[in-house]
Amino acid sequence: MAYGFDTLQIHAGARPDPATGARQTPIYQTTAYVFRDADHAAALFNLQEVGYIYSRLTNPTVAVLQERVAALEGGAGAVCCSSGHAAQIMALFPLMGPGKNVIASTRLYGGTVTQFSQTIRRFGWSAKFVDFDDIDAVAAAIDDDTRAIFCESIANPGGYITDLDAVAEVANGAGLPLIVDNTSATPYLCRPIEHGATLVVHSATKYLTGNGTVTGGVIVDSGTFDWSASGKFPSLSEPEPAYHGLKFHETFGPLAFTFHGIAVGLRDLGMTLNPQAAHYTLMGIETLSLRMERHNENAKIVSQWLEKNKHVDAVTYAGLPSSPYHDRVARICPKGAGGLFTIALKGGYEACVKFVDNLELFSHVANLGDTRSLVIHSASTTHRQLSPEQQEAAGAGPSVVRISIGIENADDLIADLEQALEKAHS
Repeated sequence: MAYGFDTLQIHAGARPDPATGARQTPIYQTTAYVFRDADHAAALFNLQEVGYIYSRLTNPTVAVLQERVAALEGGAGAVCCSSGHAAQIMALFPLMGPGKNVIASTRLYGGTVTQFSQTIRRFGWSAKFVDFDDIDAVAAAIDDDTRAIFCESIANPGGYITDLDAVAEVANGAGLPLIVDNTSATPYLCRPIEHGATLVVHSATKYLTGNGTVTGGVIVDSGTFDWSASGKFPSLSEPEPAYHGLKFHETFGPLAFTFHGIAVGLRDLGMTLNPQAAHYTLMGIETLSLRMERHNENAKIVSQWLEKNKHVDAVTYAGLPSSPYHDRVARICPKGAGGLFTIALKGGYEACVKFVDNLELFSHVANLGDTRSLVIHSASTTHRQLSPEQQEAAGAGPSVVRISIGIENADDLIADLEQALEKAHS
């Protein structure tokens, strides 16, 4: 039976605990698991049987989360890891190699821009940053060494919506996987696989958990990409020496990437999600649709008010008719444009700092997607490591403040914004 989203967010992947009957998924706080016998142990280590060996690789609590997020995204499988940044490296790990590159959107979270422009160079990888509103430029950037295309569905910090269908068409034409960071949208607002994405990554720290208690990441595998078609992805198509020549794609088919992510990625990179964090995330996901509806409703009300405020130069919320991305909402995010956007203040950098300092209900933190409304001045914090040109390209210039609208009373949020804006410009 095909269940609806609200049912899946509560039930997918979960069963009553067979030992105790516990209805909520238990926290399996254990390092290792007892084998039935020597043959059972050998079968597990040879990937001939699915089961639990060691919690760096697999854990029953984490397994429920993996199945739940995969179900919500419409994927074949998923791998959980320790953070959203870990998920990005884990997604690229089987695809890349020395001298290979990824085509990345200029509109990305500042930490991702730094990770892609600086840190991945230590692996011999590189990134080409392109404005994904220019589809011809995306296609032109691809060369023989390109191994993936990467973007965000709703871009952080500006809330810009990417034309995933157009980008997927370019990726498919080049025989490349499209990786979409769906953190800001969540599968409730956008299901990138339905728009042609090969892999979907999440920082579960944000909306999926929704309560600011954990860090976590997820990679969802669509199961639709032919890893053996071009010879460009030998980690998945060619014999794996560590498993006696096993070919992941030949052996596991649609689950090739998922099995590789666990059997090689988690085994050797060790970016493991702990079971308690998985438990908190599972509890958060149970109310995901309810929270996202309120995030959308509040963001629409607050952004409309901000757009009319005399101290505000611009509001980037895609849910506003004035947004150049407004026409993409119905097609890419049919249930709403999310709760994330930026505002540009008259008075520039100094006004932004005073505005942030005078907010009372909004929390000044380096996070988004919480039940609480959050705010940050990206140019002086999350995007501080970027050049002025990179900040502007990412939508995080010096006069810009990022706002993550929570699920509080909208009138209370407006009152707090109003008093802070007045103080910032007095």
